[in-house]
Amino acid sequence: MESQTKSHKARPIPGTQIPAFCFETVHELAHYAAHIIAGLVRERAALGQKTVIGLPAGSTPLTTFRELIRLHREESLDLSSVVLFLLDEYYGLPSGSPQSHRIWLHEQLVQHVDIPAEQVYCLDGNVHTSDVELHCRRFDEAIQQAGGFDLVLLGIGMNGHIGFNEPFSARRSRTRLCTLDPITRRGVASDFFGEDNVPTQALTVGLGPILAARRILLLAIGEHKAKIVVETLEGSVTERVPASFLQEHGDVRTLLDTPAATMLKGASTPWLLRNVDWTDELIKRAALWLCNRTGKSLLKLDADDFRAHDLHQLLRHHGPSERICQKVFQWMLDTIDYHPAGTQPRKTLCFSPHPDDDVISMGGTLIRLINDQHEVHIAYMTSGNIAVFDHDARMVADLVAEYNRIFGIDTEQSAKLAAEVRGSIHDKRPGQPDSETILNIKGLIRKNEAVAGALAIGCRENNLHFLDLPFYRTGTIAKKPVGPKDIAIIDELLRRVRPDQIYVAGDLADPHGTHRVCAEAIFTVLLQWKAQGETLPDVLLYRGAWQEYPLHEIEIAVPISPSELALKRQAIFMHESQKDKALFPGSDPREFWQRAEDRNRGTADNYNRIGLPEFFALEAFARWKGNPI
Repeated sequence: MESQTKSHKARPIPGTQIPAFCFETVHELAHYAAHIIAGLVRERAALGQKTVIGLPAGSTPLTTFRELIRLHREESLDLSSVVLFLLDEYYGLPSGSPQSHRIWLHEQLVQHVDIPAEQVYCLDGNVHTSDVELHCRRFDEAIQQAGGFDLVLLGIGMNGHIGFNEPFSARRSRTRLCTLDPITRRGVASDFFGEDNVPTQALTVGLGPILAARRILLLAIGEHKAKIVVETLEGSVTERVPASFLQEHGDVRTLLDTPAATMLKGASTPWLLRNVDWTDELIKRAALWLCNRTGKSLLKLDADDFRAHDLHQLLRHHGPSERICQKVFQWMLDTIDYHPAGTQPRKTLCFSPHPDDDVISMGGTLIRLINDQHEVHIAYMTSGNIAVFDHDARMVADLVAEYNRIFGIDTEQSAKLAAEVRGSIHDKRPGQPDSETILNIKGLIRKNEAVAGALAIGCRENNLHFLDLPFYRTGTIAKKPVGPKDIAIIDELLRRVRPDQIYVAGDLADPHGTHRVCAEAIFTVLLQWKAQGETLPDVLLYRGAWQEYPLHEIEIAVPISPSELALKRQAIFMHESQKDKALFPGSDPREFWQRAEDRNRGTADNYNRIGLPEFFALEAFARWKGNPI
């Protein structure tokens, strides 16, 4: 029981309709959730009772599952008394599809623990249409015969769905066949290598059995969930947001990581709910928030503005208003840095999770570092090979075959390979992973594009490092957890290059999760170095094509000139497989170069609005605080 009482650094968030707790890291959140589950299982097993649990699919519960597996292996957690019900399944997937939730649950949890197979219940996505109603009714009966859910673990969709109970699902709905909302299908498009391949229907346990559970844990991870978290926890109960029905439940907790909690009032504007300890960070956030609310620049705010927006306490303890605004103005002015690595030659290393994140996210800063005569290295952490269209792989295979035919170079083998590629692509079912051959070709395409992009901004080719981390090498969106081999590769690179400054993708809104995993691996190495007493490099965090830092979080802003932004655009254009239409663009319809430019110019506009100098564009960074994520 000692591990169950371990401090998880959770902080309650005031002002929500459902009890909500924010954790500093995903691992702390998962540790807490797993130990709640473990405690319940042990308690009921001691009384000779089974524990009936409903589980979701998706990336949200994965870290919790891994902690449960660790508890089973290392702390003798006996899960043989658990009865599992998987809450949903796609309808109409070919048998054996890797996207099947049944297969996913087996691979991610069941095969690693001691839950008997006969105690694991999954909906059958291949049941005949005429038998769907009977199949769903019997699934509901199985839940009832098991005694109902003792605990349900839930994730939340971008549209507020829980399970596959989409918007406007009935409060008392039962297990049924449903039509997937377009937002849901778009959100899982990467799992199927394109939205067109996502099934239009799914089977789901209804809201009725879920809300009848004796206990519910709702998990939300990442910045992309922040908006729907606000609607669920602070809005009214509405069928438009099915998760909002949880407000009516008597024993539910919401567990959030810091990015998912950012838009809640208790996290973003706590001074509106209670008295607060006015730290410098909170003063800066409040003053910048007041600028946004009033439409005024910092040095135009007055005492009436503070009082009219419930900032009496700030004014009373840290006023007058002129002093507060001048202080925040100077803080923001100090973030502007034309030379982020200094003016003396240093070694810098940019970690790029995908082969294009370097130029998309901080291409202008890389140009500045190179022009400042720093030794600039770029480490491409994954191959990015799943994000290439089939037609690009076929084109390259045909090009090489024709090239070799024209110049008399190994014509037989090249032609055979090209035919293999064409056949593999032709026979591949929608959503089916690529063969090893095609993955290698796609990886080669991305590698050559990365080299071209880096050379375009002036980086030396021998300073480019392609790590091809093992966790990514699955051929599917689902990745393995970071392991010792990943850590060893990063450690070896850092020891070999010995950079004075490194740049890490801190973009936790990345819908693929790769940025988060890569940052986690880098920080693991750095924390090991710190524990060993080794000197750490300066660590700056950048954000990619998905989201920018809010003003109050920016600690360094690098001005980008029109010519530098144009050169950055040219470097992004070198990634031709991602140009015009990327395979996994997310929900943003703009191309990556457009997102990058809009983001950089938008940051500059935001600085101008608060009264700072008007720049053409800015790239923003935050400093790593020395903690895991």
